[in-house]
Amino acid sequence: MTKRKLLAGAGLILILFFALRQPALSQDQRTPHRTQTWIALFNQTRLTERSGIWADLHYRMNDDLRAVTGITRLAYTYFFKNQLGLSAGYGYVHHFSQHAAIPDISEHRPWQQLQWIRTGNGFRLAQYIRAEERIRQKYADTKPIDDYNFNWRFRYNIAWSIPLKGKSLGPKIPFLLVNDELHVNAGKTTRGHRFDQNRLFLGVGYPFTRQVNASLGYLYVHQQVRPSSYVNISAIRLYVTANLDLRNPQ
Repeated sequence: MTKRKLLAGAGLILILFFALRQPALSQDQRTPHRTQTWIALFNQTRLTERSGIWADLHYRMNDDLRAVTGITRLAYTYFFKNQLGLSAGYGYVHHFSQHAAIPDISEHRPWQQLQWIRTGNGFRLAQYIRAEERIRQKYADTKPIDDYNFNWRFRYNIAWSIPLKGKSLGPKIPFLLVNDELHVNAGKTTRGHRFDQNRLFLGVGYPFTRQVNASLGYLYVHQQVRPSSYVNISAIRLYVTANLDLRNPQ
C-alpha cells in the first residue's frame, strides 16, 4: 500500500462522510453547533506474549471550560498475535449537567473490542470494532434516581498514520493522523435513534519515544441526540498514548 493510496483512502472517507450527512442537515437547518476540547490518555501494557492491560482516561470541556464528560476504562486484552487482540472490560462515564433541570448522570459501560493493526512501509493502519453495553442512570425532578436505561452501541474506528518526513514511522518523526469512527445504537430504547454519531479527526502526531506519542488536531462530531434532533461539535483533540511492553527480552 503506497502513501498515495492511503491519502486517497482518507480523502474518500471525507467525501463519503460529508455526502452522507447532507440528508440529516437538510431536514433541520437549525442544528446547533458546539465547540469543545477533548483530552485523553491511553495506555496498553503488554504483560506476556498473550496478555495485556488496556486503560484510558478522558475529560471533555465546553468552550467555557465547563466539564461535559469524564470517562475511565479498564480492560484485559488477549493477543492472538502482536497485531491482533481482543479486549473486554468496564468503563465508568460521568455526564456533567449542562442545564439546571438535568442533574449529573452516571453511566456504567461494560465493553468488548477487537483490534487489528497493520504496519507497512510508510504507514500504520489501525482498526477497532467495539461493542458497548450502556447502562445509563435515569433522573426525575432534577435529581438522579436508582433506575437505569439500557442499550447497546457498536463502534467502528479506523485510523491512518503517515510519516511527514522520511519513509517510515518512528521516534521523533512527526506523522499525519486521519481517523474516522462510526457509532450505531441497538436495543428497545433506540427505535428511531439507530445512528448515534460519527467522529472525524484530522491532526498531526509526534512520537517522543517508541512507547509514547501525542496527537493534536481538529475533531468534527455529527451526533443524533433524539430521533429528529442533531448536534454538531467542533473540538480540539489532544490524545497522549503510552504503549508499554513488560515481556522479558528475547
